[in-house]
Amino acid sequence: MADFKHDPQRELTEIRNQLSYSKRIGFLFGAGTSKAMGISDISGLTKQVEEKIDKNLKSKFDSIKKQLDEESHIEAILNQVRLVRQITSDSNLKSFSDVTGEDAKKLDRAICNEIYKIISDEEKKATLQIARKFIGWLNWLSRDYPKEIFTTNYDLIIEKSFEHLLIPFFDGFVGSHEPFFAHESLDGASNYDKPPISWIRLWKLHGSLGWFWKNGEMGNADRVIRLGAGAKEKFPNSELVIYPSKDKYESSRKQPFTSYFDRLKEFLLAGEGIFIISGYSFSDDHVNEVIFNALNQNNRLHIIAFFFEDGPLEKIVETGKNLPNFTMISPSKASISGISGEWQKNKTDDILKPFWDDKLNTVTLGDFTKMVEFLILCSGMKDKKD
Repeated sequence: MADFKHDPQRELTEIRNQLSYSKRIGFLFGAGTSKAMGISDISGLTKQVEEKIDKNLKSKFDSIKKQLDEESHIEAILNQVRLVRQITSDSNLKSFSDVTGEDAKKLDRAICNEIYKIISDEEKKATLQIARKFIGWLNWLSRDYPKEIFTTNYDLIIEKSFEHLLIPFFDGFVGSHEPFFAHESLDGASNYDKPPISWIRLWKLHGSLGWFWKNGEMGNADRVIRLGAGAKEKFPNSELVIYPSKDKYESSRKQPFTSYFDRLKEFLLAGEGIFIISGYSFSDDHVNEVIFNALNQNNRLHIIAFFFEDGPLEKIVETGKNLPNFTMISPSKASISGISGEWQKNKTDDILKPFWDDKLNTVTLGDFTKMVEFLILCSGMKDKKD
């Protein structure tokens, strides 16, 4: 089976056919999608935070990092910081590995502040046209069910694209002065309890640069609010809501996180549907668990993952999780109907030509820009330049 060959022309045609008849459609975007538009991925973000963290906290940062694997990224470091906060109750009288609870609290805020500054600066130079093309295409699709986007990215590129195009979307926040997260808005059993089907749903699994903790009457953070552009500059002491990749923090601080993951499970288990993954390397165990459980439980679900590199596909195949309803497309390999193999081009027509590199003999759909072009081509829409 190791010598099995997949015809890229045939497989891309099959994906186009599935897109044409699937009633439910959803997406999961990881760091690779934002990277395609000029935002740092997790490794780049980790390096920048480490370089820019306040020198007074650098020793504490290094102490936390030493507790983890050498290749640990910023989310793993942030998760460890919050574990220290949890076991010390933010107290200056309690410590873990020479880091007091108060140190951990300061370090948590400093890391999130650096993430905010780095990504905010990068957004100003980001190529938003790609995201606008995608949002425009998704809004144009006619479906009988809500179209849903799940993302692990913190940046506001998708929100900015919605607003630039004047397309309504819903993320579970309600209100106008300080919109707050209302989990009951995700739990309605009837469509009458929810926004219009035409409103695209946006679920940010790891938090957002636009979310902040709001202190209640007792002085503790008891709700998540979503604020507009420049909110961090107006409220410099506000605590940004960014979740680590592991769910080990106190339950009161997981409001959108828990509801969004429940929504992901519901979407993937709700019968026939197509779920497209881009820019996600399957490095988050919590997201992976939901995806693979759904693939096992719902044989009417078809997931298509586009990878920028072969590595993630190879790792999934090695663990035997390349299930029949899970299509994986990487530059030189594919897993189709549970069978993995390399690409072997037989012919090239209009569906393959824009997405095949003749010099490298690879499929380029792992690039988010190319994937968007593919979706537009499959739908018969004209590709607008902006």
